[in-house]
Amino acid sequence: MTAFVLEGEPAQVAFGQRLGRAVGPRALVFLEGDLGAGKTTLVRGFLQARGHQGAVKSPTYTLIEPYALASGPCYHLDLYRLGDPEELEYLGLREMLQEQAVLLVEWPRRGAGWLPAPDLVVHLAYRAGGAAREARLEAGTALGEEIVSMLSD
Repeated sequence: MTAFVLEGEPAQVAFGQRLGRAVGPRALVFLEGDLGAGKTTLVRGFLQARGHQGAVKSPTYTLIEPYALASGPCYHLDLYRLGDPEELEYLGLREMLQEQAVLLVEWPRRGAGWLPAPDLVVHLAYRAGGAAREARLEAGTALGEEIVSMLSD
């Protein structure tokens, strides 16, 4: 597992930008961490690196925020309020997974049993003092290994 220390919000955004440049046109990325750990902040940087210039809000209530980008579609999912993993079927996730798209999934454990294995898992955790975070990367596929290798250079 590869780890990065992110000192403050600007470092989290910058890391998200690096991740956004490393991921190709199709990937499934799980974002894990406690409330307030910076998952949406990381997504903001990711989307900025792929050309998005608007606001990035957490899809806590909508569950899915789609982004039509020049680099291809990107879906930001927040499953925190998901009642049952089968709801993902009604949200159209099966179709999204078949697209040439990037899916960034917060709270993926809420979709356990329905979501496929991810290419990459980003574990975000608080470090002592609270301002810094640690991002630990865990590859789940060969594509995930490529992404981790690119970020480690």
